[in-house]
Amino acid sequence: MEDIQATTVAGATTVLPGTALDDLRGKLQGVLLRDGDAEYDSSRAVWNALIDRRPALIVRCASVSDVVGSVDFARSHALPVSVRGGGHNIAGSAVCDNGLMLDLSVLKEIRVDAEACTACVQPGVTWGDLDRATQAFGLATTGGICSETGITGVTLGGGFGWLMRKHGLALDNLLSLEMVTADGQLRKVSPAENAELFSCVRGSHSNFGVATSLEFQLHSVGPEVLAGMVMHPLERGKEVLRFYRDYTGNAPDEMSAWAAIMTSPDGQAVIAIVVCYVGALDAAHEVVAPLKEFGQPIADMIQPMPYVNAQSMFDEAFPKGRLNHWKSNFLNGLSDGTIDALVEGFKDAGSPFSSILIEHLGGAMARVGTEETAFGTRDAPYDCVVMAAWTEPSESDGHIAWADRLWQATRPDATGAGYLNYMGNEGEERVRAAYGANYDRLAKLKAKYDPNNLFCVNQNIKPQF
Repeated sequence: MEDIQATTVAGATTVLPGTALDDLRGKLQGVLLRDGDAEYDSSRAVWNALIDRRPALIVRCASVSDVVGSVDFARSHALPVSVRGGGHNIAGSAVCDNGLMLDLSVLKEIRVDAEACTACVQPGVTWGDLDRATQAFGLATTGGICSETGITGVTLGGGFGWLMRKHGLALDNLLSLEMVTADGQLRKVSPAENAELFSCVRGSHSNFGVATSLEFQLHSVGPEVLAGMVMHPLERGKEVLRFYRDYTGNAPDEMSAWAAIMTSPDGQAVIAIVVCYVGALDAAHEVVAPLKEFGQPIADMIQPMPYVNAQSMFDEAFPKGRLNHWKSNFLNGLSDGTIDALVEGFKDAGSPFSSILIEHLGGAMARVGTEETAFGTRDAPYDCVVMAAWTEPSESDGHIAWADRLWQATRPDATGAGYLNYMGNEGEERVRAAYGANYDRLAKLKAKYDPNNLFCVNQNIKPQF
């Protein structure tokens, strides 16, 4: 192969000799791609079309040994490493510029142990894949609300989902994992092995290495849950959100109720309360009755449905290929001022694909100690994410400004931190705030496991020596 240029972690230009590239290619079971190869562009394309980065090299890994060899190569040439599982991250952290991208999307093995209520999963698996495999046994674990998102990024960044109030975040259900650290070692990471690393990996994305296998705790769920939404016109949005605030203040752990301000398929601005009740169905109807009885909904779509259907309710709203810019704040509450700002601000959205989502937190996820994992915010009752989405690149500045402006309007109720999985490239101060009191211990462990910061294409934790 010909020599190619790349950029080191320190930002310097380096030359990767063709002989070294030939050697790497010869050791791989998978595929090595560079700019100009037939599958290069399709491999670097991710869900968020706003992201357009060009790695110097892409390794489509077919085995764990491919991951080890690729990390060794990156270390020897001081290349930044990005890791792609599902490629659904809003910040596009699956893809680097001029570094080494590891594409794990073909690693899709799932092994369910129904008796032990566990599942061992490779990093290319999506939540739809995992839900279908576990629901065959009446089991599930907390996972992302879009079935096409990858399990690894969602889990290692936190893992919101319909089960989180009952069973904790996705990362709270992670029993162990295997990962390749920056020294090229494959490590088993669990409460019994590398316990300190296990604590810090859960909630820090790919900062400490490349996850090659994840073991989840499963729970009895379904086969049907009560899920769906009630929809009201935006003209009643302030009244609906005040009702929502009161309703969620008394909701049981089995109930997840989120509020969405959006444009309906027929072009009407609406506010919806979207729910999933994961307890016994004979108790569900009493719990959701206030939602059905409040006001005069223009649509009531709450009904029993298979859990896998509930998990894909948002799929059509978030297709691959749109340009996206999201801004997230954890909220200490929903004041009247924030409610008014969100309802009024949505009127200026400018795109029928833009929306606002308020997620009710608490329950089991709030009963885990902050220092037990890297996840920095456990006690906020809500998360609010403003999601600008559009199709024309020439209109980007206006849509980004709208999301930023509306995000600022929620600051009076904000904790100061955002949810990592919803954050774009927002700077070191926001990263520190997201990790909160955990940041310093994470930075010290980063210096031990990744002193040269090879794994920097993420919400990065800089090594602290």
